[in-house]
Amino acid sequence: MWWAWILLAPGLLWLTLLYLLPLLGLVPLSLSEPLSRFGLETRFSWRLANYADGMGTYGPVLLRSFAFAGLSTALGLLLAYPLACAIRFRGGRWQPLLIGLVVLPSLTSYLVRAIGWTSLLGDNGPVLGLVAALGLTDLGLLRDGRLLNTPTAVVLGLTSTQLPFLVLPLVVALQRIERRLLEAAADLHAGPWRRFRLVVWPLSRPGLASALLLSLIPAAGDVVNPLFLGGPNERMIANAIANLLLVQLQAPRAAALALVLMALSGVAVWLLLRRGGPDDLALQ
Repeated sequence: MWWAWILLAPGLLWLTLLYLLPLLGLVPLSLSEPLSRFGLETRFSWRLANYADGMGTYGPVLLRSFAFAGLSTALGLLLAYPLACAIRFRGGRWQPLLIGLVVLPSLTSYLVRAIGWTSLLGDNGPVLGLVAALGLTDLGLLRDGRLLNTPTAVVLGLTSTQLPFLVLPLVVALQRIERRLLEAAADLHAGPWRRFRLVVWPLSRPGLASALLLSLIPAAGDVVNPLFLGGPNERMIANAIANLLLVQLQAPRAAALALVLMALSGVAVWLLLRRGGPDDLALQ
């Protein structure tokens, strides 16, 4: 087994230096107090009030962040699952091209994509015109007749950003399903819905668990989409952390909020692992 640890050593060293040590450094910072309102100097003082103050002030923002992340992930799954099934079972020799088209938007800068959405969702943009043409203006998607600077715009931006991370794990999981299993189910007079429910869905759960992990957690900590697509009432927790650190110069409170966000993200990961099962994720 020693050779396995040798193979793991570079990755473990990388994670320790660039992830674990900076994360541990946030703990004493979150328990410190600022020495000045005009600088980032702090003094360690076991100040637990940073957590209480942060949650008291930014608790609603934290809930909003996970609500936006959950909505965008749910909407993304509604789009990603049929798309992944179409690529796997109907793509044929075009599968590499279709997967490439799914990944292609990710090759563009995250910032550029968010700015592009501001044009699509603007007052003179095509999306608002389509919503009006379809008579969907009374569904609560708009605010004062506008689509930009609304929760709808933020959720749409998050969905488009996370869509490739939902599709690719699902495609990988679906590619592990042998066609002869579906053919056997059809020979046993199982219709399309029963084949999906009894064969495709159970065997695609590993990909679903991986997709949720790759989408939900990054979406909850997104900075760019709420900044460009939302208004002041649509800011998410990462925007609050950036404001505390860079504008208010409150590094201890920012560190406390960051640790709370990571703790809640860890709980979400644990729940997904329990739901999907560790063996499911290991298959990926």
